[in-house]
Amino acid sequence: MRAITWTVRFLIFLFLLAFAVKNTEPVTLRFFFDLAWQAPLVALLLAFFVAGTALGAAAMLGGWLRQRREIQQLRRESGAPAQAVPAASPPAVDA
Repeated sequence: MRAITWTVRFLIFLFLLAFAVKNTEPVTLRFFFDLAWQAPLVALLLAFFVAGTALGAAAMLGGWLRQRREIQQLRRESGAPAQAVPAASPPAVDA
C-alpha cells in the first residue's frame, strides 16, 4: 500500500513539474491604476497559492486559539490534568 501511495505522489509531482516547465513564458498581470506585474505563469500561480494558504491559516487562527482557551478552561474546571488523554499506539499489522 505504501508503494502505491508513493507512486501516486511521484506521478502527481511529475505532472506538476511538466506543467511548470511548459509554462515559463512571462504573463502580464494588470492591476488598477495602470499597474502591471510581469512574471512567469508558474511563479504567479505559486505566489497566489502561497498567499491563499497564508490567508486561510490566518483566518483559522482566531477560532483555533479560542478553542484551545475553552479546552484549557474546561480542563481546569473538571480538575483533570493537562495531558489526561494517553497517546494512541499504532494498530498492530500482521505481515
